[in-house]
Amino acid sequence: MNVIIATDCGSTTTKAILIEKKDGVYRQTFRGEAPTTVEAPFEDVTRGVLNAFAEVEELSGRKILDGEKIITPARGNVGVDIYVSTSSAGGGLQMMVAGAVKTMTAESAQRAALGAGAIVMDVIASNDRRLPHEKIDRIRHLRPDMILLSGGTDGGTVTHVVELAEYISAANPRPRLGMTFQLPVIYAGNKEAREKIKEILNQKTSLHITDNIRPTLERENLFPARQEIQKLFLEHVMAQAPGYKKLMTWTGAPIMPTPGAVGLIMQTIARKNTINVVGVDIGGATTDVFSVYGEIFNRTVSANLGMSYSISNVLAEAGLDNILRWIPFDMDESDLRNRIKNKMIRPTTIPQTLEELKIEQAIAREALRVSFEQHKSLAVGLKGVQRERDISEAFKQEISGDTIVDMLKLDLLVGSGGVLSHAPRRSQAMLMVIDAFLPEGITRIAVDSIFMMPHLGVLSTVNEQAATEVFEKDCLIHLGTCVSLVRNMTGKPGEKCISYIITMPDGKKIEESLPYGELRVLPLDIDRVAEIDVVPAKNFDVGSGKGKPVKAKVSGGSVGIVIDTRGRPITLAKDRASRVKQLRQWAKAIDAYPE
Repeated sequence: MNVIIATDCGSTTTKAILIEKKDGVYRQTFRGEAPTTVEAPFEDVTRGVLNAFAEVEELSGRKILDGEKIITPARGNVGVDIYVSTSSAGGGLQMMVAGAVKTMTAESAQRAALGAGAIVMDVIASNDRRLPHEKIDRIRHLRPDMILLSGGTDGGTVTHVVELAEYISAANPRPRLGMTFQLPVIYAGNKEAREKIKEILNQKTSLHITDNIRPTLERENLFPARQEIQKLFLEHVMAQAPGYKKLMTWTGAPIMPTPGAVGLIMQTIARKNTINVVGVDIGGATTDVFSVYGEIFNRTVSANLGMSYSISNVLAEAGLDNILRWIPFDMDESDLRNRIKNKMIRPTTIPQTLEELKIEQAIAREALRVSFEQHKSLAVGLKGVQRERDISEAFKQEISGDTIVDMLKLDLLVGSGGVLSHAPRRSQAMLMVIDAFLPEGITRIAVDSIFMMPHLGVLSTVNEQAATEVFEKDCLIHLGTCVSLVRNMTGKPGEKCISYIITMPDGKKIEESLPYGELRVLPLDIDRVAEIDVVPAKNFDVGSGKGKPVKAKVSGGSVGIVIDTRGRPITLAKDRASRVKQLRQWAKAIDAYPE
């Protein structure tokens, strides 16, 4: 498999990349893109794919197509060995989930659907306080692509899940695509209720039964349900979208939902390097957040937080004051509101002045922050499980169901999406990510260069080596490493905070100190590694405890090493004039907006 072509059929653009094995190493060599053609007048997704291929042919000089047929296998400068694709065209995969208890099986079902690459339109539960007719009306009105039904541990109660099945049956829902087809329903609940569920749903829906996603209170088993969702996405949803049947005959691996593929490459990288990873993809309409901690993978989609179509929702969710706090000049509220509404009316416009860019990047910080908060609230330990607690936990007032996203254990933070990948300067992307995610201790930060994570995710199912080599060499642009205080760590501006010694790769030592409330950048090239010894003042903590030193290796990047003593959360001045001065100082320190 020396020559690979991959596409991602997005809702507006179809992006193709060519990957070639050169000197024993896989590299991404050429890319092309074309408008997606799933809607009128074409109503055939393959037109956009062929147009993207044509651009790759033109740029690379490689003949890929013979008419409308892909030439395989590759011989010399003709043909490719395999073609793989992902898709979110036609609105992606839209699902409803139903579970017996909102905070237990319904939450597990939501995690299963999100991890498979779906947008969850609504969560219905026996105890969600809606009346039966409201639930039935909701199912009928939303018209999802499929429904995931779960409830009860194996051998437990069957009444709640049977009741939910009766609501689905009464709604008699029609699928969004393909009017003549029955709506796929996946049942992944108490196995004792299977016969009853079959009686209720077999006639009215296309029922598929898989393993219980919560076989016991202590265990979650999401993989079989996720596999079934992706299989049905191909067989039912994709088969109804214009041109997909033809596209499926071209690919050498099943087509995957775009977010599912991004999640897969994150998991592959985390597993291969034994690291914890958090990734974000901020788009025009939605923001996806992914986390991999050990064996546990979580994905959430903030379906109403984006930088164009749903930019007004960012204002509604985050609040005006939270956006204004990041704008480094005087601006009144009505001006900001008007600019946000203009962007929503004209979603494809991009900033034309430096002032507009700063406003857009301020809004992006809040979209990322709110999306990450939503992710942390769903990426939790299992609820309903009794745990033994030690004395220290009792004093911390920790409860079962706390988020598993621990910023102190995070190794790599990856940003993707136009506002991060296409920021005019890499230092702007670095500052946005640090401000929004508040990394703690020592964390590497990177961005996706041209948004090829979906392509590599689906490629990892057939050739993991090619996917990981291209991911590390061409996809990720390492920005550098952030060294920062841990959470709930604040002080007074100018207070003695940390001192550090950095030993550069050539043996040169840099010995400095940094007071509280500041940022400093030390240049260190990509692929270079230095050693840092940090000694915090007695009231401050960089990961080992108050006043305790930390010694670690730090990797360079296009920005370098960022030392951040601004506190967690970041301490912003209360009055506007002082805050603007602060923001300008930090931007200057990281060289974000040069004069």
